[in-house]
Amino acid sequence: MEQGHHTRTYLALAGAVVFWGLSFVATRVALETLPVFTLIFARFSIAALFFMVITARSGFPKFTRKEHLMLFMVAMFEPGLYFVFETLGLQRISAPKAALIIATIPLAVTLISALFLGERPRIRNLTGVIISLAGIGILVVGDPHFSWDLNGSLSGDLLIIGAVFSASLYITFARNLGKTHSALEITGLQITYGALFFAPGFLWELPDISWAAISLPSLAALAYLTVFATIGAFICYNYALTQVSASHAAMFINCIPVVTALGAWLLIGETLTTLQICGGVIVLLAVFMPQLPGLRVMLKKAGESPA
Repeated sequence: MEQGHHTRTYLALAGAVVFWGLSFVATRVALETLPVFTLIFARFSIAALFFMVITARSGFPKFTRKEHLMLFMVAMFEPGLYFVFETLGLQRISAPKAALIIATIPLAVTLISALFLGERPRIRNLTGVIISLAGIGILVVGDPHFSWDLNGSLSGDLLIIGAVFSASLYITFARNLGKTHSALEITGLQITYGALFFAPGFLWELPDISWAAISLPSLAALAYLTVFATIGAFICYNYALTQVSASHAAMFINCIPVVTALGAWLLIGETLTTLQICGGVIVLLAVFMPQLPGLRVMLKKAGESPA
């Protein structure tokens, strides 16, 4: 990879990580005066319109009926169920804690692929799964508001774990879609189906929405979620995937909890307890551990590339 492409690729990856990391904070702010389904529907319907404009200029892609059905099904997992679980969970637990649980998605994909696709995971991947579960346990129990009451923080933890498995199911079962269509085409239609998925919830909330009560910070957070966390992050990450392998790009996603923690501390005053920080460190170590061999190869290639 030439030095210029190398720099642009990692700037794009850094941009995606920052956009997605701060999205947890923005969601917390938006939910202060925006109902859950109204927020999600607005975010994805506006993003869907953007992708429609982009694809209209080059011609709408052609999908077979089977491909439409498959895309509709995976859209039910993400953005569908994923963002329902994530948004409801963020009403109950802090943004940094949610981001650390979300960081286990790569490990959940390993587990689901082994169970449903018969893929044999490596020992270091299985070890990572076990260690991450221990870290999540510490992270959950270390919450000062933790209780076994499902009306408390435990319900938020379970909702975010639901988001993890929704995203993992999508990643596991949508692998073949990229063989015949570009990521831009797939994501545009996926987001469109996602907006349709959230429409009934928005219509259900519509009669009770107090438009005058919606604050400027919530609207600003919605704008951020649409422009940066959905459109901008996707474009950055998709560009990076054309330059480096998916496994290398995935390593950067694991940095999202760090961005979230810093953003939540600086912007909305959220913190983690010492015990939760320990649990978070264990989770991040478990996520990064299976990636270490690939990281060493990537660093070696970067050192060998011409300046």
